[in-house]
Order: sequence, then structure tokens, then C-alpha cells
Amino acid sequence: MPKMKTNRGAAKRFRLTATGKVKRFRAGKRHFLTKKNSMRKMRLRQATTIDKCNAKQIKSLLAG
Repeated sequence: MPKMKTNRGAAKRFRLTATGKVKRFRAGKRHFLTKKNSMRKMRLRQATTIDKCNAKQIKSLLAG
């Protein structure tokens, strides 16, 4: 049986932290930035973690 390949789309979007959580960047920072205030844009810059219910599926995509 061949090795499992890493899903390259997921690899570009998600990173694993040292404790095993899945880190992601926030959506909404691409366009229509003039109507968003500066505090909202600052929060969009920061990364966050994935919910526990989705983390198992993302980890299986990253496990190559």
C-alpha cells in the first residue's frame, strides 16, 4: 500500500502548534477593507485555533 499524501491545500492553510492544536488564519482580510475599522482589521491579522470538532479531520489531511 502506498504512503498517504499530505493534502497540499490544507498544508498551505493550517499549521500544527507544539501542543498539537491546529492553527489557522482568519477570513475576511482580502478585500472590502475600507468599510472595516482598524481594530477589526488588527484582529483579523492574528491567527487562531480550529475548533476541537474540526481538528481531527484537518489533522488527517495534514498527516502525510
